[in-house]
Parts: sequence; structure tokens; C-alpha cells
Amino acid sequence: METATEAATATNKRGTTLTIRGLDAAIIERLKIHARARGRSLEADLRDLLIYASGQPLVLDPLEEADRIAAMTPRSAAQPGGNT
Repeated sequence: METATEAATATNKRGTTLTIRGLDAAIIERLKIHARARGRSLEADLRDLLIYASGQPLVLDPLEEADRIAAMTPRSAAQPGGNT
């Protein structure tokens, strides 16, 4: 018989359930087709998508982000004909 502590640990390992209401049936069907085409379940595909998306940087100001990226670009690469 599982103790309360063991049950809580098992729940934590599985993670939290997320419910998304109001998705159009056509969107759900396209997501299922996408997952099936890769031999995966919809749940596994969406889980990986959420994990990936949560690891991406949060861009609150697109112009500031563009400036940040431009500042990392070498000057020779940013100018036409600058490849030497």
C-alpha cells in the first residue's frame, strides 16, 4: 500500500495538469495530425512544445531586442560587401 508521502512524491514527479479550454476543434485536429505524422501522441508533442517555449527568452520590446542582436553582429557582416 502506498503511503501519503509516496503518493505526493509520485504526483510531483508526474508534474501538474494543465487544461486549455476553448480551443477550436480544427486546431486540435491539426495538432493531432502533426503529432501523428511524427509518430507521437498529442500529449507528448504538446509537452515538448511547452518545454521548448518556456526556455525561450521573453521579448517584451521587439525593437530593443533587434538593437541587442544588431550590437552582437560584427560590423563587416552588417555592411553590404563587407565579407572579406
